[in-house]
Amino acid sequence: MGKLSMTRTEREAFLAGLHVGVISVAEDGRGPLAIPIWYAYSPGGEVRIVTGADSRKLELLRRSGRFTLCVQDENPPYRYVTVEGPVVAIEPASVEDDERPLAHRYLGPELGDAYVAATTAEPGPGNILVRMLPERWATVDYRKEWGGGG
Repeated sequence: MGKLSMTRTEREAFLAGLHVGVISVAEDGRGPLAIPIWYAYSPGGEVRIVTGADSRKLELLRRSGRFTLCVQDENPPYRYVTVEGPVVAIEPASVEDDERPLAHRYLGPELGDAYVAATTAEPGPGNILVRMLPERWATVDYRKEWGGGG
């Protein structure tokens, strides 16, 4: 482990923090699909994302069976965690167990409830929960060399 690497406890706590992640999924014949995404993670658990049932992202996740998620702190001294692993489940998302908690995490209760009401009222095939088991980690915490941060 390099001097700037995070310990297991540090990386899991950082990943569990509030960050918009960037998911990367392999795509044949071109570079990987890489787009921002909301996610949920509890230390020792799975990464959980919700996506549209008819999304290109879901099609690629089904095909590749794995993805990478990168999260970062944009305030110096910079930190990031990248985690990659296999998809362990693809199942219908529950509004109350999956969608509302994510909306509350990122928008707060009032705006989160408004977001859920607006998005669940839209016609279409609904949302899907994708769960990934973290297998490989890459981390850097420049605070370990340059100090600062919290």
